[in-house]
Amino acid sequence: QVQLVESGGGLVQAGGSLRLSCAASGRTLMSYAMGWFRQAPGKEREFVAAMTWNVGLTYYAESVKGRFTISRDKVKNTLYLQMTNLKPEDTAVYYCASYRTYVFSTSLTAAGSYDYWGQGTQVTVSS
Repeated sequence: QVQLVESGGGLVQAGGSLRLSCAASGRTLMSYAMGWFRQAPGKEREFVAAMTWNVGLTYYAESVKGRFTISRDKVKNTLYLQMTNLKPEDTAVYYCASYRTYVFSTSLTAAGSYDYWGQGTQVTVSS
């Protein structure tokens, strides 16, 4: 059983920064990729960023490009999301997720490509 535990959310003013962490445990071999998604009230869960675990290729939603940076610590099995220049529209619950397979199979930007999810961490950006 894979466990993903997010931390680092909070309340920040527009223009501020936060760093989210996601600690993964319970899996002896990390999956092909890990990702961050977010869900705002009344909206569907949306893709934010993803990273292939071994090679470190990164993918971002257009709305966060240039402001967010995804990274990982392979020793600690921890995924990070550094968020800068935060905007009120970034307010959401942020989830990390583990890709379903050990090799590429389906889109890294689709929520259905991930099988394990963290509990989420709230990010609130005030204007």
